[in-house]
Amino acid sequence: MAIEVTRDLLHRLPKAELHVHLDGSLRPETMLELAAEYGKPMPADDAESLRNYMHVQDARNLVEYLERFSITLSVMQTADALERIAYELAEDLAAENVRYAEIRYSPILNAQGGLPLTETVDAPLRGLARAEQDFGIKTAIIICGIRNMEPATSRDLADLTVAYKDRGVVAFDLAGAEYNYPAKKHKDAFYTVINKNMAATIHAGEAYGAESIHQALHYCRANRIGHGTRLFEDPDLMRFMNDFRIPIEICLTSNVQTKAVDTFESHPLRQYYDYGLVLSLNTDNRLMSATTVTEEYWRAHQYLGFTWDELVDISVMGFKSAFMHRPHKFEMLARVQEEIDSLSAELVAA
Repeated sequence: MAIEVTRDLLHRLPKAELHVHLDGSLRPETMLELAAEYGKPMPADDAESLRNYMHVQDARNLVEYLERFSITLSVMQTADALERIAYELAEDLAAENVRYAEIRYSPILNAQGGLPLTETVDAPLRGLARAEQDFGIKTAIIICGIRNMEPATSRDLADLTVAYKDRGVVAFDLAGAEYNYPAKKHKDAFYTVINKNMAATIHAGEAYGAESIHQALHYCRANRIGHGTRLFEDPDLMRFMNDFRIPIEICLTSNVQTKAVDTFESHPLRQYYDYGLVLSLNTDNRLMSATTVTEEYWRAHQYLGFTWDELVDISVMGFKSAFMHRPHKFEMLARVQEEIDSLSAELVAA
C-alpha cells in the first residue's frame, strides 16, 4: 500500500541531523535579546523582520551566502550566549522529532571577544547537556576548521577537537569558502585528529567540483562528506564512495541558495539515492535557509519524488552514519526502528 507523504507524517518520523551549524541556526528573538544585552546592532528591530533579513534569498554563490554569519557571530562571543543558543537549537530539533544531532561550528570565531577557546566548547556542551535532560535528544559537537584561515589555525582547532574526545566532541570538519582554498592545505590538522582515532567530515563538492571531494577523501581521510553536490562529475570517485559506503550529508535548500544547483528538481539527490550511496538529509543552517529537517524531507518528496519508504530509508541511513561508538549506535538504531515500525503499523491500520 502506497502511503501518502505529508508534512505531519514527516514531522513524526524520527530523524537524525548530521549537518547543522550552530551560528547559522539562531532564533531571531534570541538574537534581538542578546543584541540588546551586549549593545550589538541588528539589521532589524523585530523578530519577523530579522528572520526575513537573515533568510538568504539573493546570494549568487557560497561566499555571499556566508556573509550574514557576521551578524549571528556578533552575539555569540560570551559563554552564556553560546550555552543558550546551543540549548535552544537542541530544543528546536527535538520539537520536530530529531532524535540525534551533531552540531558544528568553529570555536575560533566565538573567541573574538577574548573568550578562552576551551570555554567556547564547554559552554555549548553545557547547553546541549541540559537539552538532553529536558527533551531526550542525543547531541554531539563537530569542531570546524576554516578553509580561508591559515593551516596553523586548523591545527589549533584540531588539537582542541582531540582535547574533547569522548567529552562531547566527535569529529573535525573543514568549512568556509571552498573555491581557491583546497582542503589539502589543512591535511596536517586532519592527521592530528585521525591519529587520535577520531572522525572527520569535510565540506566538499559544494562550491567547487569533484576534485574537492577527492582531496577531502584522499588527502584528509574524511569519513563523511558535507554536501558532495558535484560528486556526479567524477563517476569513478562516486563508485569509490559507494564501494566504501562513505556517507554524504545532503543539504537541499542551501544548495539551491548557494547556486550549487539551479533548482530543487535538478539536485543530484535522486541520482545518488538510486545509485545506492549512503545519504542523510540535513538543514545546514536553519536560520539562513529558513528550513527545518522536516522541511528538507518534504522537499525531497515534493521536488524529487521520494516515497515514504525511501524517506524512511534515508532517515535510518542518517542514524547509521552518526559519529557514535558502535554499541551506542546500535542501541539508538533499535529505538528508532521500533518507533518507525510502530508508526508504519499505525499507517497501515488507518
